[in-house]
Amino acid sequence: MKKLGSIVMVALMIFASSFTTKTPNVHEVEADIVDLAVATDFLSTLVAAVKAGDLVGVLKGDGPFTVFAPTNEAFAKLPAGTVENLLKPENKAQLVAVLTYHVVPGKIMSKDLKNGQTAATVQGKNITVTLKDGKAMINNATVTAADIEASNGVVHVIDTVILPPM
Repeated sequence: MKKLGSIVMVALMIFASSFTTKTPNVHEVEADIVDLAVATDFLSTLVAAVKAGDLVGVLKGDGPFTVFAPTNEAFAKLPAGTVENLLKPENKAQLVAVLTYHVVPGKIMSKDLKNGQTAATVQGKNITVTLKDGKAMINNATVTAADIEASNGVVHVIDTVILPPM
């Protein structure tokens, strides 16, 4: 009986090991920032905005870039009609200003963030980092997922669209 138990245990271990996945090498990231966003359902509004702003080519460029990527829910928090209005061709300059306010030149990982730190965005205005209760905030947006590496930078998902000061 003891021998049967051992055989069953070995068989279960072999069976279970067939379901383990190989951990990818994080240094071999192939997808760029745009590809990552396109592959992420909850960033579809951001992808539509990037396309409408003709920024796909830029965000597929060499970088590196740090992108604070608002989710679909973040865009939904904006006043009714705001997203639709920004996506109109006649509002492209305003859309580009909003989108480029979410991009910082260089690759900034979460471990590099410091409380009170400011960073110049591609748009030209600064964003401010606040670290509190184990959470990072970019202006009034909370980082909900950090350090998603891309071949040309890093993405941090945020829960609010940050708007440049006027």
